[in-house]
Amino acid sequence: MTPLVTAAVLLAAVTHAGWNALAHRITDKLAGFALISGGGLVIGLALTPFAAFPAAAAWPYLLCSAVIHIAYYALLMKSFRLGDFGQAYPIARGTAPLVVTVLAALVADEVPDGWAAAGIALSCAGLTGVALWGLRGRRPDWAAIGAALATGLTIAAYTVVDGLGVRASGSSLGYIAWLMAVQGVVLPAYAVWRWRGRTVAVLRPFAVLGLVGAALSVAAYALVLWAQTRAALAPIAALRESSIIVGAAIGAVFFKERFGAPRIAAAGLLVVGIGLMLHAG
Repeated sequence: MTPLVTAAVLLAAVTHAGWNALAHRITDKLAGFALISGGGLVIGLALTPFAAFPAAAAWPYLLCSAVIHIAYYALLMKSFRLGDFGQAYPIARGTAPLVVTVLAALVADEVPDGWAAAGIALSCAGLTGVALWGLRGRRPDWAAIGAALATGLTIAAYTVVDGLGVRASGSSLGYIAWLMAVQGVVLPAYAVWRWRGRTVAVLRPFAVLGLVGAALSVAAYALVLWAQTRAALAPIAALRESSIIVGAAIGAVFFKERFGAPRIAAAGLLVVGIGLMLHAG
């Protein structure tokens, strides 16, 4: 994890929290995700003339990732419908790094050393604490928590698949461009089918937020894919989830969701975990 890779992943964390917050703010979740996915399709197609075509070995990964991303969008929409942003986002993102660590060790032969393992474990504990400690005094919404946990599993799956795919592609820009183009067809097509003649009327009120969210989404994932060609998957996955701190702050400031001392303590645990990961790198 060089300083440049670290900076890229941290920037991706901020932009990722930003587009998720925009998606949560859009009241019609299907409209929001159709705009974000469709905007990614347009950006991906616009990038393809300027990037190398992914190598043949990358396409099985790319197509598999596109399917996983569609499931991810569907589960994230459900999570945002059921739960607070400051709750759903941390649970979804906090689930992923430990799962990525296990998968990377199994399929990419990337077994973390002692420092990295300790850092990843502490980061995950802190990230989970940001979410679960906020439930104190309230009855847990298990449907919302379950949807967020399932979202986290899809995040872990596409992180590993794309980590292997982008390394086989020969071009991180080409891989992200074609991934956005392939996966970006399904949700807009479903929205058009569902709304039929009302599509423009439904999308118009959310167009600006949705398209800004699309640009942030593509930028965030392009940075992560580039980083995955230069460092191990598990530390990148854990460091990227520092976006939870940004997400929790957005939830408190913009959505007026509670962010008290327990979450601050969990955030501190996250910082310690990141420090251990970077020490290991």
